[in-house]
Amino acid sequence: MDKIEEVRKFLKMIGMPKQQQTDLCCYVVLAMAGIQPEMSFSEAKNEWIRIHDIIQFSNINYGTTYAENSRETFRKQALHRFRTAALVEDNGKPTNSPNYMYRLTDEVLRLIRQIQTKELEEDIFRFLQYHEKLIDIYDSKKKMTMMPVRINGSDFKFSVGKHNELQKAILEEFAPRFAPDSECLYVGDTIEKDLVKNSNKLTELGFEITLHDKMPDVVLYREDTHWIYFIESVTSVGPMDPKRILEIEEMTKNVTAGKIFITAFLDFKTYKKFSEVLAWETEVWIAELPEHMIHLNGDKFLGPR
Repeated sequence: MDKIEEVRKFLKMIGMPKQQQTDLCCYVVLAMAGIQPEMSFSEAKNEWIRIHDIIQFSNINYGTTYAENSRETFRKQALHRFRTAALVEDNGKPTNSPNYMYRLTDEVLRLIRQIQTKELEEDIFRFLQYHEKLIDIYDSKKKMTMMPVRINGSDFKFSVGKHNELQKAILEEFAPRFAPDSECLYVGDTIEKDLVKNSNKLTELGFEITLHDKMPDVVLYREDTHWIYFIESVTSVGPMDPKRILEIEEMTKNVTAGKIFITAFLDFKTYKKFSEVLAWETEVWIAELPEHMIHLNGDKFLGPR
């Protein structure tokens, strides 16, 4: 097994996420340990080193072609993550200082010297008794920042973000007011694309969905009226413009249920940005004004109140 694969195996054993098991991250470890191709891991050291030095070491000793302008990539993808996982430490200088340096911690230096020995596994086990795996740190942070959301009477979690914040409002604020007793047939999460997808009901209603089709952000079905609500959650792109209506119409050409096209916005300011491109015969719902809707429907609602 070559040096890169040995280091990759080591990073996996120590609990680094896949993104921190890349070749770049492996070269960082080799450079910080001063391990050249012909050297043994037992010769590893942990002298202070700059990102510039890491790039030069990799290019000279391992034939890589990293440029100086890739320093930020090294910092963000490898060194910041390694520091969080207690693999490396910095010298405490201001980050914009030319003397800002990193080195392997003494504990990790000892582990690297054990690579290719039978003692490595036991030593890593001991290390992890005192240092949480980075992959577990990220998982716990992700769980802490997930948003609870109630869908079809069950509890789900959305990842944090404005798009999902609006989707949560659609399900918990819009639906009870304007689609009472409706069932959510589809909603995605920014991380998990098909968080809820009732494929059987969608097929029963006449949907024809291919891999190329982009489902509306939220699809609700109200059985008592036989209405389907197609809702786009818009924070930056994707309102119900004429092109989007045609795409959904093509996807649902065999659907006989009444179709309602809605663009949802978090606030009135965002709505104003898109107001000129919204298609006629559609609806607008704004989360900061949850009890009201804007109807772009001509004479359908014209008349005395």
